Amino acid sequence: MSSQEKSFERINQKQRTRGELLRAARALSEKGGQPTVAEAADHAGISRATAYRYFSNPDDMMREALLDAVASGISMDITGGALELNTAEERVAEVIKQVAAMVASNEPMFRSFLASSATGKSPVKRGGRRIAWLTEALQPLEGELTKSQMRNLMAALSLLTGIETFIVFKDICGMNNKQIEETALWTAKVLLAGVRASS
Repeated sequence: MSSQEKSFERINQKQRTRGELLRAARALSEKGGQPTVAEAADHAGISRATAYRYFSNPDDMMREALLDAVASGISMDITGGALELNTAEERVAEVIKQVAAMVASNEPMFRSFLASSATGKSPVKRGGRRIAWLTEALQPLEGELTKSQMRNLMAALSLLTGIETFIVFKDICGMNNKQIEETALWTAKVLLAGVRASS
């Protein structure tokens, strides 16, 4: 296994651990009250020391758990299931549409979370869920593009799948939600075509 593959595996493991901790926090909160980081760790079967590496206080943990709950409502079954999407273009478009709808429906919460994490004062790292969705969406291009091209394409598409997209297109460019989605879809199409043309 190459160093890059090991790095990706470490990232995946961290995301799995983080996800288990957040699911445990949500499960406990649904029973009433607000769980501590230690309680969520115990419920998830994760060591408390590990849990505190992700969240230093329960407020940060529960804010992220709420965001995680909203994001988990996205159905990214784009590998030939109900959506039957075969091309990378179709799959990326589906990711963009679903994320745009999710952000539009929960925009105040996403803005609040971004504000708290953008200051650099909060120790909480953002979940990076869009990376997993885009990784799945871009699978048809594996073998066609180099690892470097895939990495760059993933980074570029990440700019089109989150609250940051709304802030630039709405606050700076004056677009409404429909225009934001249309522009993000157009940009993704141009990116994909450009990368394929250069490969």
